[in-house]
Amino acid sequence: MQLNSFDEWSPLKEVIVGSAENYTSHERELSFDLFFHDNIAKDNSSRSEWYYPRLTAAADGGPGAGSGRKSIKQRYVDELNEDLDGIVKSLESLSVTVHRPMSVDAATARVETPAWTASVVPPLNVRDNTLILGDEIIETPPMIRSRYFETQFLTGIFNNYFQQGARWTVMPRPLMTDASFDLDYARSSTVGGPTEPIGDPRPSPYDVGFEMMFDGAQCLRLGRDLVVNISTANHAMACDWLERHLEGRFRIHRVHRLSDSHIDSMVLALRPGTLLVRSERVVEKLPEALRKWDLIVPPPAEGNNFPQYDDDDLILTSPFIDLNVLSVAPDTVLVNEACPELARTLERNGFTVVPVRHRHRRLFGGGFHCFTLDTVREGGPEDYLD
Repeated sequence: MQLNSFDEWSPLKEVIVGSAENYTSHERELSFDLFFHDNIAKDNSSRSEWYYPRLTAAADGGPGAGSGRKSIKQRYVDELNEDLDGIVKSLESLSVTVHRPMSVDAATARVETPAWTASVVPPLNVRDNTLILGDEIIETPPMIRSRYFETQFLTGIFNNYFQQGARWTVMPRPLMTDASFDLDYARSSTVGGPTEPIGDPRPSPYDVGFEMMFDGAQCLRLGRDLVVNISTANHAMACDWLERHLEGRFRIHRVHRLSDSHIDSMVLALRPGTLLVRSERVVEKLPEALRKWDLIVPPPAEGNNFPQYDDDDLILTSPFIDLNVLSVAPDTVLVNEACPELARTLERNGFTVVPVRHRHRRLFGGGFHCFTLDTVREGGPEDYLD
């Protein structure tokens, strides 16, 4: 089918589900620690020991304060791959065509550019580095060095859509030296409590100042409208590019510091007129037209529904990761089977809930929305905000 995806809820026809094959480690360097800083902060007052195991970081306090590869136990990867297969089967049972990216070859361990080297991350959270807007694929400029070439693993899928008439655009790729990153959010934000200090950037012969860095998961797609979260100068530059590129086709509404980057565990549009939100305070930052929509605020979990981990396991997501649901239709939502409170809340609001297992969402930084990239939905460029 031809590429067509304008919103988050229209009947889903085709989707990409990520792969975790040969996921071996996280590399703690500046870009990684900036991206996850609210959740891995050593002295984050919002952490509780059952949720965030202790993490020992280097003591020098510089940009590489947490530097080093953090291995991921193979049993977690095996169970994650089992759960991904379960997501695929659930979607196929709902008559959705599922595409999978190429897997990272076990021999492909590192990526290297003139400015840095990093370990390779497989294409698991495929929502992040690509933005689908109508009939256009937009590869976004990555924020984590390990993910610099991640969209290459989706090339075969994108090429097929291109052959069927899709537009295919790649936003400018950043050099990603230390000086490329706007550190203000990490140094000033109190969203998650006090955070680990970020030192001065190390100089590089390739420094050009701040650069575009941006993820598709910072966007809420609403027909012809796009709500975009901006927390850094890097995000703002990328949004400037999007506004110029999309002028006349889409309207962009900026929200500021709704979160550090992604918004799909803060707010999701489940159908026209209905938002799933972390709390009612989220709405204060949204465009005025969205503040009129009905809100679904799920109750807190009645117990710890997460696996217990060892002290050396690195936790990457907030306790709200399970709000990261995937809508298959305006009345049908994939929800983690470990979240009965969320499921009951959605059912009371008229949704059919499809429970799917996803155990290790804390370790791999994503829920169902993160793991999927919807490429064909029935909806069009409707106006939902006027």
